[in-house]
Amino acid sequence: MGKASRDKRDIYYRKAKEEGWRARSAFKLLQIDEEFNIFEGVKRVVDLCAAPGSWSQVLSRKLYLPAKLSPGTKDNDLPLIVAIDLQPMAPIEGVIQVQGDITNAKTAEVVIRHFDGCKADLVVCDGAPDVTGLHDMDEFVQSQLILAGLTIVTHILKQGGKFIAKIFRGKDTSLLYCQLKLFFTEVTFAKPKSSRNSSIEAFAVCENYSPPEGFNEKNLHHLLEQVGSPSGTEDLDCSSGWLEGPNKVYIPFLACGDLSGYDSDRSYPLPKSADGTYQCLDPIQPPIAPPYKRALEMKKASSKGIHNLDKLSLGP
Repeated sequence: MGKASRDKRDIYYRKAKEEGWRARSAFKLLQIDEEFNIFEGVKRVVDLCAAPGSWSQVLSRKLYLPAKLSPGTKDNDLPLIVAIDLQPMAPIEGVIQVQGDITNAKTAEVVIRHFDGCKADLVVCDGAPDVTGLHDMDEFVQSQLILAGLTIVTHILKQGGKFIAKIFRGKDTSLLYCQLKLFFTEVTFAKPKSSRNSSIEAFAVCENYSPPEGFNEKNLHHLLEQVGSPSGTEDLDCSSGWLEGPNKVYIPFLACGDLSGYDSDRSYPLPKSADGTYQCLDPIQPPIAPPYKRALEMKKASSKGIHNLDKLSLGP
């Protein structure tokens, strides 16, 4: 399927290239901000699972660049943005890149050092595992990724801070909601207009970080397990099946973005130039060292009849 075909079928993919975004996901964060005003008063922010960098671009354009261009702004007053990912990504103005594991305590220490001992006002995470198409499996793995993100959030987010994370909706969504409510007074699941209706994707918008009294970060997973049991102490199977009937949890769910705007599931005609042709743009920034690089090299070598695969590069 050609590039022009995708440009026609996915308006946000085309608009991302036209507006200089590295991925269409930039519009999702922009639409979440339109509804929840998550950038207000933010001076320190962390982008988890940042590659290829579209959310970091949004943070740079909405926070760093306006402050930099504002007359009278000193270097010490500029917002600090730290992007974390296992994969490297191309530089973005005003964004400090940390190549590391979000579940590692040392990564949290690096972030705090970049913030001169202070904690973040906002943490965002658009990370997702490679989907299998099995919704129950994808939902579970994604929820574990969010809880892994929560591990570093409890170390680097200040009291009253905000956490935005991608989720996959499913039958156990109520369990994830209750787990997040342990740490945030306000939790809303939001569906941006740029997220396809056919996708189970949504975003958890967690506001006012308020961990339980006496909370110890080392006890995070034990505390989360207790949510899966009605007694809180027994049958710790992390099942939300008991959250049904009179105990059922109703999760705030909100569609955000201009509802009269572009439909992510609709095909739109391609804009034509004066000579009646359409100029397809290349992606803004291809991945520097994608995890599938080895697979692409093997496929290319196989098509050319190369059998000595040991000579292919293994590095990033």
